[in-house]
Amino acid sequence: MKRNFLKYIVAVSILLSASACHDKLDLVPLNDVTSDVVYQTVGGYKQSLAKVYGSMAMGGGKGISDDTGADIKGIDQGASDFLRLYFNLQEVASDNAICAWVQDPGVSEINNLTWSSNNVILLGMYARSMYQITVANDFIRESADEKLAARGIVGEDADAVRAFRAEARFLRAFQYWVMMDLFGNPPFVTEENAIGKTPPTQISRGELFQYVESELLAVQEELVAPRQNEYGRADQAAAWMLLSKLYLNAEVYTGTGRYADALTYASRVINSAYTLKTNYAHLFLADNNIGQDEVILSINYDAIRTQNFGGTTFLVNSSSGAGMDMAALGIPRGGWGGNRSRRTLPAKFSDPSGRTDRRAMFFGENPAISDPSIFQQGLAVTKFKNIDRAGQAAPSNDGTQVSIDFPLMRLADAYLIYAEAVLRGGGGNMGEAINYVNEVRRRAYGNDSGNVSSIDLNFILDERAREFYWEGYRRTDLIRFGRYTGNAYSWPFKGGTAAGTSIPEFRSIYPLPASDVIANPNLTQNPGY
Repeated sequence: MKRNFLKYIVAVSILLSASACHDKLDLVPLNDVTSDVVYQTVGGYKQSLAKVYGSMAMGGGKGISDDTGADIKGIDQGASDFLRLYFNLQEVASDNAICAWVQDPGVSEINNLTWSSNNVILLGMYARSMYQITVANDFIRESADEKLAARGIVGEDADAVRAFRAEARFLRAFQYWVMMDLFGNPPFVTEENAIGKTPPTQISRGELFQYVESELLAVQEELVAPRQNEYGRADQAAAWMLLSKLYLNAEVYTGTGRYADALTYASRVINSAYTLKTNYAHLFLADNNIGQDEVILSINYDAIRTQNFGGTTFLVNSSSGAGMDMAALGIPRGGWGGNRSRRTLPAKFSDPSGRTDRRAMFFGENPAISDPSIFQQGLAVTKFKNIDRAGQAAPSNDGTQVSIDFPLMRLADAYLIYAEAVLRGGGGNMGEAINYVNEVRRRAYGNDSGNVSSIDLNFILDERAREFYWEGYRRTDLIRFGRYTGNAYSWPFKGGTAAGTSIPEFRSIYPLPASDVIANPNLTQNPGY
């Protein structure tokens, strides 16, 4: 698979290891080989920017199945990848997925929504996002105008680095959005803070909302135009997409709805250069980098150059197991027998076979689960496949690693955000909202047979489940619709019972890791934990 930016990610894999954090969450990049060497030319800055992107795609710089060279010490780097952790907290901790690895630390608590502040998966996610924020801060600090002038980087070269800096600010804003959504009131550090001198201060969810908003508004004009950047890098549409997601959830984050703003920025994405990919399944194959028409921002993976037991390697292998055709999934030696759907996910489709709505990609006959540890209970999800459009397996070094890029943001979300914003009183046009929904459904059905003539919020929530399952949206969606906590909606093993039960409101955000609250006197634990 051809990746213009990938060569830079490969080149800085050693830097990722050199910058690995140690036993603290006030993360400090070790600049042994950065400031005096890397930040001397535009090419050096681009290498370092690749480190900011690469920290989302890799767990570290050495090894892939232990913590040797891992960014986050004490956590197997195969389990400390951003996407693997995010999937656990957004999909497994919802009505979509459940994991059979109940003997692994933290898994049963996530399955059952009964986690504590000592949960290792929560610690991993918290540390991963804080690490990525720290790496972005370092780049932003080193690319300030005074630094460029001191290094003799002027003119067009300086302009190029300033554009890189806007991307780093966007990536930092994205991670702070993740922290705000998951943890509510996290520690807060920027390039202005002295590294490692004092423990980070805590920021409230409302204040962090304002910060993320201000950063995205500031960088939107500094980023390159939609679809004009290298594949896998942020452009203006990425900033608009994140703003629309931020505003859509503003009532959850701040208590005040911003649905008109969500509609405004979703419209900007819709009217940009992106278009829906004709074939839904092609979004999740090993050659999904071809075309680049719908995916606004991706996390890029390559089975040969950037090996990782997280990422999409985790998605494909953890979602397959005994009795399935591994060759057809492009992983002839894979299949870890972990995640599969709770019965509530295939039930969102009128026909889970995929014969009508082609988004339904399941394997198995038994959607019900009585024992979470048995992978064959529940329908397996075959949405992500390490094959190309011709059905050929992508190269893999060991028969398990995959080369599927993960669609972190895509145009279909803007269509459904527009429709939801209209329904929530954000203005816009109902006819246009229905048309956008039908654009998504026509792609799914291959014709007009799935078209609808009216929509309501319940329909939108279910449509989002059908369109975005296994992509890390579900927990956030359920919270926004008031279906996550309480007893308004239950699913199997919610609250730890087979039938599902009510959970308290405080579980709408995760606890800060107990170890960091103890270590940092500036932090106050979230209520309920």
